[in-house]
Amino acid sequence: MASTLLRVSLSIHVQGTSNSCRKSFKGTRTNYSMVSACMSDDPHVLEAAKHAVNTYVKSGMVVGLGTGRASTLIIKELGQQLKVGNLKDIVGVPMSTSGATEAAKAGVPLDNNIHTTDFAFDDADAIEEGTVAAVIGRRKLQESESIILEKSILKATDNLVLIINKQKYVGKLDGSIPVLVRTAGWMETAEQIDDTFLGDAEVWRRSSYGHAGPLGGDFPLVTKEGHNILDVIFTSPIMDLAKVAKSLEKIDGVVDHGIIYGIPCRAVIASRQGLETVTNLARNAVRS
Repeated sequence: MASTLLRVSLSIHVQGTSNSCRKSFKGTRTNYSMVSACMSDDPHVLEAAKHAVNTYVKSGMVVGLGTGRASTLIIKELGQQLKVGNLKDIVGVPMSTSGATEAAKAGVPLDNNIHTTDFAFDDADAIEEGTVAAVIGRRKLQESESIILEKSILKATDNLVLIINKQKYVGKLDGSIPVLVRTAGWMETAEQIDDTFLGDAEVWRRSSYGHAGPLGGDFPLVTKEGHNILDVIFTSPIMDLAKVAKSLEKIDGVVDHGIIYGIPCRAVIASRQGLETVTNLARNAVRS
């Protein structure tokens, strides 16, 4: 047992470790999970925020409030429209502490006890071209934030819009997928994930702060629900997000992940050329 743990400390994959995984334990990892994928402060993001409010939000709606740069701008625009009277009787359901804080500052009424919404919006870290499947949760989680809560609100809405910049809307995604796992036996779960994507991904346990190495250091992040987060960092392009999600869901110890798929939604894509809206509604997506 001791020798096994020692070998795991050198590589998440105990037997037959790939070269890419060995390299990751030498500190060559690009820190995808700790770097926020939020969009830059530019007029195109503001334009996307105003478009989302003006196009999709009507008086009397219950609105799921997302997290990120664009979501913050949408919340501010909601508050402004309420202030001038263009919108009335809006109730916000925050997906995060930061979203709730921004809503309070903007004057958007909140209710944390509502489980379904008429409309919801959120920033996405990446969106798969064509399917509009998306990745969320790469950002560093603040206290009381929850990927599980965020996903539950996104999946329970009647109308979902994701905001992203053009560079993050691609056919072949790269970067990390956050995976929530039970803390008890997390290392065995990490081994199974590494086996599943052998040669294509590296597995790192997220630390609560700083760069702590692949095992998460002395202070690994524990979510509000009591789970660890494993960042599965793909070293090869992701060809099919839904397939990755389904593979993760079959692994014992995996609680949830940051992939949004099988949900009817639109994506508003901001760029210098203007706004583009894409949808998967024509694909007859079924809620998962």
